[in-house]
Amino acid sequence: MSSINVGVDVGGTFTDFMLVDSDKGIFRTAKVPTTVDDRAKGFLEGIAKLGVSPSEISWLVHGTTAGTNAVLEHKGARCGLITTQGFRDVLELGRRTRPNSYGLSGTFRPLIERQDRIEVRERMDSNGGIVEPLHEEDVVAAVEQFRLRGVESVVIHFLHSYANPEHEKRAAEIVRKLWHTADVVAGHECVREMREFERGSTAAVHAAIRPIVTSYVRRVGELLAAEGFKNELMIMQANGGMMAASVVGDHAAHTVMSGPAAGVLAASQIAKAAGVKNIITGDMGGTSYDVALIADGEPVISAEKELAYALPVRIPMIDIHTVGAGGGSIAKVDTAGMLRIGPESAGSFPGPIAYGRGGKLPTVTDANYLLGRLNHDAITGVESPASLSEIESAFSEHLGKALGMSALEAAQAVVGVAVSELAGAIRLISIDKGQDPRDFVLMPYGGAGPLHAVAIAREVGVPKVLVPRFPGLTSALGCVLSDVRHDFVQTVNAPFDSLDPQDVITVMQAQADAGRDLLKRENVSVEQVVVRNELDLMYQGQTHVMKLPTDAGVFNKEQVRQEFARAYFDRFGLDLPEMKPVLANVRTTVIGVRDRISIDIFRPDEGNTLEAALVGSRKAFFDGRWHETNIYSRERLPAGAVFVGPAIVEQADSTVVIDPGTRATVDKFGNILIDLHA
Repeated sequence: MSSINVGVDVGGTFTDFMLVDSDKGIFRTAKVPTTVDDRAKGFLEGIAKLGVSPSEISWLVHGTTAGTNAVLEHKGARCGLITTQGFRDVLELGRRTRPNSYGLSGTFRPLIERQDRIEVRERMDSNGGIVEPLHEEDVVAAVEQFRLRGVESVVIHFLHSYANPEHEKRAAEIVRKLWHTADVVAGHECVREMREFERGSTAAVHAAIRPIVTSYVRRVGELLAAEGFKNELMIMQANGGMMAASVVGDHAAHTVMSGPAAGVLAASQIAKAAGVKNIITGDMGGTSYDVALIADGEPVISAEKELAYALPVRIPMIDIHTVGAGGGSIAKVDTAGMLRIGPESAGSFPGPIAYGRGGKLPTVTDANYLLGRLNHDAITGVESPASLSEIESAFSEHLGKALGMSALEAAQAVVGVAVSELAGAIRLISIDKGQDPRDFVLMPYGGAGPLHAVAIAREVGVPKVLVPRFPGLTSALGCVLSDVRHDFVQTVNAPFDSLDPQDVITVMQAQADAGRDLLKRENVSVEQVVVRNELDLMYQGQTHVMKLPTDAGVFNKEQVRQEFARAYFDRFGLDLPEMKPVLANVRTTVIGVRDRISIDIFRPDEGNTLEAALVGSRKAFFDGRWHETNIYSRERLPAGAVFVGPAIVEQADSTVVIDPGTRATVDKFGNILIDLHA
């Protein structure tokens, strides 16, 4: 059987490919501009550039932004909501938070418009008891109204269906018989957890992107099949695992943020191999900057994430914070005379001015060209780059005049503002959550991540930067390294005093069985199946939970009570013996473990030398003046090489900028460790 694994990550600017042949111990990479009009086309182009036939590939894993972009841009399918009488406005009322911290400004647009939200008569209480039976004729009438209004996807979301889903099941059965597509979503099928707003929002996200994701994945699958691909296309999920394309329609919400999640997964594996436990990741592509925390070797997983203001998704996700500043982000002066970066991006077409594809507005990438940090004569995927004089003119015209600066000063200001914004994102996931950045190493990746990493690290006090061997392809590598994974949750919401341990064990077993059944449906070959369980615990009267891992199929009430008290004291410094613990939710993760792919495959060639890696020099702008800067070829750097900044390391997928006053060391895996206090 073939041992060829291919990871594909579709970004806003580039689509990245990583091929690993684990039997032969070789790898190949490719990078093509994202074909925004038809992303499936770029997918096939990149496979061809890898020099492999789809028929030879055993594992093909794809991280997609199709769902994420549809949600953020409100370009999902038009959805209709069938909900409990009196609760049609839950999605709009939310938690009464504000879009901006200060002032009464900002707007919110729900995923499902009010005229497409219809109430029906039914009611469950919080224990799952029937207060009012489901009036089935109301459901039939709602379907007819949706047909007349041009609704594409239907959501059924009833009060307390996590406790008793019978009404939702029956309503879904009725709608599916009458509806013209398979795009019908019942809330309990997405999340079996209390909190009406979050459950409803997750179901709405799922329904809005389901037609888009399934259509896109189906098209990619058909094109691959036509080229001879015989295995199951796998899709990355936000939890850092993957699932088969054949089940993506039932789990569409899990595809949001899947590309960034793959990058964090790869970063954790690279860091473990390098002997680094605590990492802050900084994934900077063309349109955004995604940051995450890896503590003690494991990415932080959260089940309480907001994709955007008042758009929570209640699924396990790697905890990633995103800001709209990437290499292609457009710089502008606002009406108050302030220099702003993004969130608008030039994308891949027309792209930054330097790409020579018609872009006219200055971007962060263009600023780096003016500062000499990027090689203007070797732009990935660009045949006829614009001249530096064109970039300089644009900076003078659009920024310099308004700011009273030269083009060079404006370029320096653009990079400075971008670094400040990116550093702010890191503070949000570290300092704001009680973590000291000085205890972490910054791992930059994405095409633009290593360009600004040292400056960002200095801004937040991180002492070292670890640049992976292929920073621009890290998310694609994460796809290759991932396992098949499915997460389940069930609300229990019972005080310990009234809790029957066997009921908890029954929930764990049912969720584990559901995960194993899903693995069988996916028809993929895994080495072993691992089941993990977590308990969401809180004290009675509280609203937020703490997670506590527990052995599969075991629940010892007194032992869990003691472990929770100890964990609570460690976190808050409080001992509350008089408080009654409550088991809010039981979580189960089922993982189909694949053959491990070793990071050793990226070790530098033994014949490499630092002298051969030094390919020239050029002037680059640092700290207010030009410096003659050595240029190194990444693929020629040997393990153990040591050199000092200013230096620039160039490779096909990214550029590493090593500022003056720092020292770089190449480890045995080809990573570059930059010490800021050398």
